[in-house]
Amino acid sequence: MSVSAVGTVFACPVFAEETDFVPPSPDTLTYSLTLPAEPTSSRIARVATRAVLQGHGLEDMADAVVQVVGELIACACRFTPGDEVYVSLRYREGALRVVLYDGHRRHEHPRLVAACDARRRAALRVLGRVVRECDGEWGLGEAREPGGGTRMWAVVPWRGARGYAGVE
Repeated sequence: MSVSAVGTVFACPVFAEETDFVPPSPDTLTYSLTLPAEPTSSRIARVATRAVLQGHGLEDMADAVVQVVGELIACACRFTPGDEVYVSLRYREGALRVVLYDGHRRHEHPRLVAACDARRRAALRVLGRVVRECDGEWGLGEAREPGGGTRMWAVVPWRGARGYAGVE
């Protein structure tokens, strides 16, 4: 706490210009968004993803990662219209991890689970091709968080994304 010249104690510190500002780096890329499960959310997520990648010096990953995010959001919106979706972006160990949660609960009957997963995998064909081209991996399954739902994820390595964009 700081004390003024007249002895008054302030609970809120006075903000001054930061002189030792460190710009964002790939290692500090950790973002999440909650969006309505509507068609426009895919565009919003793609624009936000591109801005985040640029802000952290990873614009060379944008072609692949923006496609991945758009495909995941579009798929989730088909399965949970009128609900919300949550997407998370994290850069760790040379790869960008995209995780998406939607409210579509997993079915109890094994045949329904298999049929639903097959529908999702079919809807994510483009995502699968992009991730494979980047030497990454992807998958889907039950969300482990309270409230259930479905978790879809993709890991896009930096080197693979650069190759996908024709940078390397």
